[in-house]
Amino acid sequence: MTAPADVTAALQSKFPAATLRPSGDHPALNLPVAEARAALKYLRDEFAYDFLVDVTAIDNGVDVTPRFTVVWHVYSTSHHGYVRLAADCANDEAPVAPTVSDLWATANWHERETYDLFGIKFENHPDLRRILMWDGYPYHPLRKDFPLAGIQTPLPDLEVADLTKASVKPAPMMGGPFVASPGEINLTDAEPRAKDESWTERREKPASE
Repeated sequence: MTAPADVTAALQSKFPAATLRPSGDHPALNLPVAEARAALKYLRDEFAYDFLVDVTAIDNGVDVTPRFTVVWHVYSTSHHGYVRLAADCANDEAPVAPTVSDLWATANWHERETYDLFGIKFENHPDLRRILMWDGYPYHPLRKDFPLAGIQTPLPDLEVADLTKASVKPAPMMGGPFVASPGEINLTDAEPRAKDESWTERREKPASE
């Protein structure tokens, strides 16, 4: 097995289009998105980067081209080293990247989250659907043009949208929005708390039931 110190040089030799990416911690490279899957497989097979830590993305801004960059973080459980690979998506309107869900099973949910929040599609993903927002939600909340306050959107499920029709408040509505009390000194008390904490209440069945 090649020593971890040789990872950067080996990747640039194998993939000449790869360039060094500024990094203050781990080896990091940029490479064409068409070569990302092959480079990641190369890291797994030749350098024992057997654990995919994360798949995420960067929205570089609505006025920047290319706008979206996909980022992969891999880790080796044998020599305890990280590598970061990044690839720009060619199409700003319909960004696409290759799936690596068949190389690491953990990529399945990571890619679904990146698709959900950034709108980047992963080609050949076995089940690419939203994982946090509901199907049909028209926005991608981690894009830079999505306002911090959110966008008021009708809920698709009438039972969820109209709580008066439900005998018990359903899980999707429990929790947030979260608020924090200003000026608190005790950090525990200053922690953001949900306005709706009814789900924490203990409900006991009547003795007749």
